[in-house]
Amino acid sequence: MLTITTLVLGIGNTLLSDEGAGIHVINYLWQRYPSLPGIRYLDGGTLSFTLAGPIEEATHLIVIDAAELGAKAGTIQTFIDRDMDRFLGETKRSVHEVGLMDLMDIARLTDSLPVRRALIGIQPEALGWGDQPSSQVANAIPVAANRALQLARCWQEQATAMNPGGE
Repeated sequence: MLTITTLVLGIGNTLLSDEGAGIHVINYLWQRYPSLPGIRYLDGGTLSFTLAGPIEEATHLIVIDAAELGAKAGTIQTFIDRDMDRFLGETKRSVHEVGLMDLMDIARLTDSLPVRRALIGIQPEALGWGDQPSSQVANAIPVAANRALQLARCWQEQATAMNPGGE
C-alpha cells in the first residue's frame, strides 16, 4: 500500500528577524494543525545534511523559506517542481539555496527526489538581529501556512485519485 506523506520543511534562523520566516510558519502550523494525516512538519533550521533522510522518505516536499524575490516585504511566491529547481539553480536568490540545492541533488543521486516539490518563498524586509519577524513577514505567515496546507491537500487528492486502491 502506497503511503503518501508530505514533508513541510521550514528553513531559517529565528535570531535574524525575517530570515526565520520558514521556522515561524512551521511553528504556526504546529500550533494550529498539530496532527494532520499524511503531513509532517520539520524545523530544518539553517540546513544540514541530516535533512537528506526525511526528504528522501517523503512523497511530497514543501519548503518554506525567506527568499529574495525582488518584491515588497511579505510577498509570497510559490515555485513548484521544475520552477523550484530553476529558482534554486539559476536565480541564486534563496538565502539557503546552496544547502537546499545540495539536498535536492542528494535526493536526485539516490533516486529519491520527492514526486512533487515546492518552495514557498517569503520576501524578507529585515535580516538583522531580532527574534521576531517584521510586521510584513508576520502578516505573511498565516498566508504561507495556508498555501502549504492547500498544496499538500491538493497533491494528496491527486495521488489518491491516480491510485484509488492504495497500491
